Amino acid sequence: MAPEKPPRFGNIFLKVYKIKFDSMKQQSYLTLISENIVRCDGNWTLNGISQLERQLDKFSWPQVKTITIEGNTIQAMDTAGAWLVFRTQQTLEKAGYTVILQSFRPHHNNLLLMMTNYAAELQPITPPKFPNFLESLGRGTWTRFNQLIDFLAFVGKTFVILLRSVFSPARIRWQALFANLYSAGFMALPIVGLLAFLTGVVLAYQGGTQLSVYGANIFIVDLVGITLLRELAPLLTAIIVAGRSGSAYTAQIGTMRVTEEIDALCTLGIAPMELLVLPKLLALIILMPLLSAFADIVGIFGSMLVAKLSFGVSMTDFLARFPEAVSLTNYLIGIGKAPVFAAIIALVGCYQGFQVTGGADSVGRQVTVSVVQAIFLVIVVDALFSILFNMLGIGLL
Repeated sequence: MAPEKPPRFGNIFLKVYKIKFDSMKQQSYLTLISENIVRCDGNWTLNGISQLERQLDKFSWPQVKTITIEGNTIQAMDTAGAWLVFRTQQTLEKAGYTVILQSFRPHHNNLLLMMTNYAAELQPITPPKFPNFLESLGRGTWTRFNQLIDFLAFVGKTFVILLRSVFSPARIRWQALFANLYSAGFMALPIVGLLAFLTGVVLAYQGGTQLSVYGANIFIVDLVGITLLRELAPLLTAIIVAGRSGSAYTAQIGTMRVTEEIDALCTLGIAPMELLVLPKLLALIILMPLLSAFADIVGIFGSMLVAKLSFGVSMTDFLARFPEAVSLTNYLIGIGKAPVFAAIIALVGCYQGFQVTGGADSVGRQVTVSVVQAIFLVIVVDALFSILFNMLGIGLL
């Protein structure tokens, strides 16, 4: 007797699944229920997506400005159905319709919101529109003007505190003042002396080479003395101090801003201006004339060596000629400019420190701005001094 064949459960399952699939496809459709309302019915899932795609292609949308799509009769919805609703909404809006989705169940609304967020992430990033020249010029001018106003306000506040401290010396932080005198003054002597010495050497050598052609070697004294004492010594000293001490002031205050130490000082009732700005300002105002005088001496000594070794002008002749060639006025002009340069360097350095926001990258950025602005302002003020002295008739002799 032949064995009985096993039932073909696989074919039965496929037939049942196909019937189930077809019945589910028939449950997904769109219905126009009024002039401007379209209702979604059935199961908006992956199983019925092909039928819905075909129906949407043939669907006649009402010729009105606003179309309302209702979803209260949707039995089931997955991400495929939510994407189809969202895509239909976007297509209609591009065609000029205003589309309103209403009466969707909360979990269906969540799926639609997810589709909206996902589509937003897929949108290409629009490159920034670069402003034209006039717009850039206007924005830059307005920004610089606001920065100037803020800086002037900072300067005014600093000098008010300085005046108050002059009449009440007990408010001055003497320990911080002496610490700044040491760090910005004594520690700066080597670099200031080296630069002044080399400057004197270069001036004497370059000027003596030209003067020796006419046998006027002794006039090296006039050239070096007037140039160094009146202009180069205070200016180069200010540039060194700006790069060395001004940047340190910005970095110190900026780091305190990042670590919120300044906020802590305010909480403790300690004025940051009196603790951080005033000692630095007073220290530089005291130090700059002394550093300039030191630079004068070292620079003159370097030029004396070059005059003796290369051009036959002895140190005795050099020193004898020096009082005749260089008047006391030139020396006092150079020394008198030094405190002004010191105030500029200290104020710019401290101000840029207070402008630090964010993290360590902002500290580095403001340090760079501080040094550049301090050197620029020092040179501008030096040029203004030259114009002023010329207008007042204060000459070289």
